[in-house]
Amino acid sequence: MAKTLADFKAAHDPETIITQLRAELTEARSRASLEDSLMALIGNAAESAKLAKPPEWVIKPQADHGSPGVPTLFLSDLHWGEVVDSEQVNGMNAYDLAIARKRLRHTVETAIKLCAILDGKMRYPGIVVALGGDGVSGNIHDELIATNEQNIMPVVLDLFEHLAAVIKSLADAFGKVFLPCVSGNHGRDTRKTWSKDRNYTSFDWLIYQFLARHFAGDKRITFYIPAGSDAHFSIYQTRYLLTHGDQFKAGDSIIGPLGPLARGRQKKLARDASVGKEWDVMLAGHFHTYIHMPSMIVNGSLKSADEWSMQQNFPYEPAQQALWITHPRYGQTFRMP
Repeated sequence: MAKTLADFKAAHDPETIITQLRAELTEARSRASLEDSLMALIGNAAESAKLAKPPEWVIKPQADHGSPGVPTLFLSDLHWGEVVDSEQVNGMNAYDLAIARKRLRHTVETAIKLCAILDGKMRYPGIVVALGGDGVSGNIHDELIATNEQNIMPVVLDLFEHLAAVIKSLADAFGKVFLPCVSGNHGRDTRKTWSKDRNYTSFDWLIYQFLARHFAGDKRITFYIPAGSDAHFSIYQTRYLLTHGDQFKAGDSIIGPLGPLARGRQKKLARDASVGKEWDVMLAGHFHTYIHMPSMIVNGSLKSADEWSMQQNFPYEPAQQALWITHPRYGQTFRMP
């Protein structure tokens, strides 16, 4: 039906147009509020999906060729909240929350000092901090429930506060921080580690989300928190895969964890290569044994020897965390555990 002149005037009346625009604006605001509410519910998941690739400063070499490259500090197996009784390990170690805080602070301060020795001008574009899981001791065994210094919730809050301070210190020292994150097995709140929803049943993942929210307004700091158990990222031309390592089983008293690690690395590489996601270096924790090879870096622990490792007759290893430099031309260079 053809519109009349009155209909045309009504449709183009200024007051009518303003009313329609107001209604559209109200609807748009309502949609935006709903999106904000959904983001609050799902946390950092949507933002994390956008960060599957590191920020540009991690990939593109800076113009100043005097820079040694990008340092990586690997933080894993902190076992926050666990207690090691010195008398039960022949006096070779002790561990509790006070010692854990002191060792973490020492680790970060030493990492900054070592990088300053390597380049007094601190010409680093930033630092990568790989968070490899087992941040908390957890309640996964009866003996841990009985002997942990505090229960899991206070421990989670305490570790969050100290990691937040660590990240801020590193951002102040290096200018920028990129943090790929994976969960471990000790932080789970299930009887066994789940394959489905592994991260969503992990206090490690929850701490990472707290940290990502905490630093959401700080443009110096970028998180990558994948939904799966592995994180792929590159530093210049070197491609890394970060995993916790609890998927690798068995070993023996002669070669220790090298056997399962080598087999696990090969399986992961074949799996990823089949879909065009090849990588060069695997980063793993879990075994509390520092190993640095061209194709594999296995982290130590902040805890060091405990009652279980004593009864298993494992050799003593001091508390240590991996630190190294990735150069745009030469790949891994300086190793500074």
